[in-house]
Amino acid sequence: LTKYIFGEGVEEIDINSWKDIEIQYSGGGTEKLEEHFDSPSHAINVIRRMLHVSGTILDDASPVVTGTLAKNIRIAVLKTPVVDEEVGLAASIRIVNPQSMKKEDFISGGTATGEMLDFLSECIRYGISVCVAGATSSGKTTVAGWLLTTIPDRKRIFTIENGCREFDLVKEDAEGNVLNNVVHTVTRFSDDPKQNYDQERLLEFALTCDPDVVCVGEMKSAEAFAAQEAARTGHAVITTTHANSCKATYYRMVTLCTQKYDMGDKTLYNLVTEAFPIVLFVKKLEDNSRRVMEITECEILEDGTRQLHTLYRYHVSETAVEDGKVKVHGEFQKVSPISASLQKRLLENGMPVRLLESLVGKEEQSA
Repeated sequence: LTKYIFGEGVEEIDINSWKDIEIQYSGGGTEKLEEHFDSPSHAINVIRRMLHVSGTILDDASPVVTGTLAKNIRIAVLKTPVVDEEVGLAASIRIVNPQSMKKEDFISGGTATGEMLDFLSECIRYGISVCVAGATSSGKTTVAGWLLTTIPDRKRIFTIENGCREFDLVKEDAEGNVLNNVVHTVTRFSDDPKQNYDQERLLEFALTCDPDVVCVGEMKSAEAFAAQEAARTGHAVITTTHANSCKATYYRMVTLCTQKYDMGDKTLYNLVTEAFPIVLFVKKLEDNSRRVMEITECEILEDGTRQLHTLYRYHVSETAVEDGKVKVHGEFQKVSPISASLQKRLLENGMPVRLLESLVGKEEQSA
């Protein structure tokens, strides 16, 4: 498996059984391998040795495990008796290398337009928190990783990831001198609560380290409350979460926040919408292409009510079969400009007027 794990453009290796292995590439293509293990037991032994690197034990007592093969390679495994004996095991090996993607790659691959990417990048740069939502393998981490690479070198970035590190944002020159300002952290779990460093605890620590941008790798528990608190106290926060639309993302955040405090849903909704004005929803379509399906802004009106605006969206016009393969056709649409209140906030955070004009159009700019 080594040549595929470290192969160029390989994003995921899906092992469905000892004789059924499929490769997923970052460009959206897939390939069934003719190569396979010798037997169910051979597959189990190979994966068991691979897991040994992270100190993870795969046996009948622990037939379902997750581990890491390197700082940006995650593996999840199911073995007998959870799967049939003739299957041996099923596994997913995820290779995450988001910083390798460039703006031009997203544009040429059809993930988003240059205008959409510039908008998201400038939001983060000028203190507007962003949440990237989508399903597993939709491209959330890749988009978030690229956004982090666009942050000016002088700004301090503090990343918090769960279990293993996927981001590698440190920039060095030819002599090995560090050019930017980055602190990478990962969670560490312990049976002793005092020695347990989860995302929530690391986030609380991060706020004492004078960060300009905080990245919470994924919100999936009580750290969501701390993340929205950080975003509402002047820090730019970028994070990801599992949700099936921009609108559903806020309700997902509310649910996660209740794991920390038993507060009313309306109160929490007001908090998370204030914290994350911008949400984007990414999706892996039927032809395995990844698209930013929608970017929304949640505007807070003068009476305190919230109004969700779609800023950009991807409109699917047709799904066809071409050369025996499914192909999704569509176009990106700019639906509405950002609100006057968000324009004001960007200007207060230091965005030049000319840059704001280029983002929203001079005729749309608030007086």
